[in-house]
Formats: sequence, C-alpha cells, structure tokens
Amino acid sequence: MFQSILVPLDGSEHSQMALHVACKLISQTGGQITLLHVPEPLEHEPMMVWGIGAVPMGTNQEEREKVGQALLDKAVEDAKSQGLDQNAITTKLVHGAPQQKILAAAKEYHVDAIVMGSRGLSDLKGLVVGSIAHRVSHAADCRVITVH
Repeated sequence: MFQSILVPLDGSEHSQMALHVACKLISQTGGQITLLHVPEPLEHEPMMVWGIGAVPMGTNQEEREKVGQALLDKAVEDAKSQGLDQNAITTKLVHGAPQQKILAAAKEYHVDAIVMGSRGLSDLKGLVVGSIAHRVSHAADCRVITVH
C-alpha cells in the first residue's frame, strides 16, 4: 500500500500513536519510514516528552536539538521493537515552521503518506491558529493520516 511514510514527531502521545500506526502500515510493504522532528519553543510548560523529560520554554536551540535527537533515537528504538529494520528507518531534525518543514520533507523524500498525531505538545496554540495536522492535511500532495 505505502512504500514510504513520513512521521512527524513532537513527543506527544498522539505522535507516539502515529508512529505505531505507521510501523504497522510500512511493515506490510517492507518500505521506508522517515521520522521527522522540528524542535520549537512551546508557549506553555509541556507535559513529559515521550519519557525523555519536559522541555521548558526558555531552553536554547542547542538544548532543544539535544532533546529532539533523543526523541528521534527513542522513536527509532520503538520502530525497531515493532519489527522494522534499521535500514528502513531514516531520521531528520530540522528547524523552522513545523507545517512548512513537514510538507518540505514529504516532497524531499517523495513519501506516499504522512502519518501524524491529530494533536501535539503545542495544542494550546493550535486551538487559536488551527492545528498543524489540519493545515498539513489540506496542503500536502500525498495522503495524510491523522491519529487520535
């Protein structure tokens, strides 16, 4: 069905569930999965980030990158524990506006689908300006599967 899937991760439960769904989809075809993280300062004190720790708003870019890389490493281990081969997993950490970076990565990797959580850690901001998942689903050139 899908030969390549992009999974944007922010450490939320929704993005963790999206990874599980993507692993099930990609394991059926033996395709590639790309795990993407776009570190961004949050406007509120976040919850626990996927078992790694909370990232306060005042952290600098280097600290957010370090936590972001740890998040990606944990996601790789999670994907491998679900049966994916290390060679089937790519990771990418980029800075910028999440919606734009997700869409750019989807084009760069020529993915068949984006599987992402319906809500993330920046949920409070999303209530005001619209969720990233919603905006990605309307602008993507591929299928977008949102996971609750």
